[in-house]
Amino acid sequence: MELLENYFCHNEKCTHYNIPNNGNISIRGKYGKNKDRVLLYCRICGKTFAATRDTPLFGSHLPPDVVSQIVKLSAAGSGVRSIGRDLGINKNTVMENISRISQHCAVFLDQLLVSLNLTDVQFDELWIFIKKHVLMQTKKKKEKNGSEEP
Repeated sequence: MELLENYFCHNEKCTHYNIPNNGNISIRGKYGKNKDRVLLYCRICGKTFAATRDTPLFGSHLPPDVVSQIVKLSAAGSGVRSIGRDLGINKNTVMENISRISQHCAVFLDQLLVSLNLTDVQFDELWIFIKKHVLMQTKKKKEKNGSEEP
């Protein structure tokens, strides 16, 4: 498990809310089917929360290594059914995890882009760079699959 200094209290009424590395977080115990999940608590307000809170793993019943495999296979272009077959899990479970992870990424990227404080020109240049990269990747896939028209 990561260092406790990386965690913070999730109780908005707590005086240590959203302040990491404050020394107020402790381990309350383990939970889950295999007792492999960590339950933390704030020593100031006494509220408990899962160590996976605010992560894509929160609410998933799959082990972290399986979720990681879903991400890797999905990013490599594998289909949902194929991932399910490869990992021995239901396609609906794969889809739920991809959905949860993509929502988490969207929130993270929104916050990241806002925190960059880009001017309109800088943002436009960033978008052109990303679009060019995506188009190049699409062209490479077409060439690889032999669907490039002469």
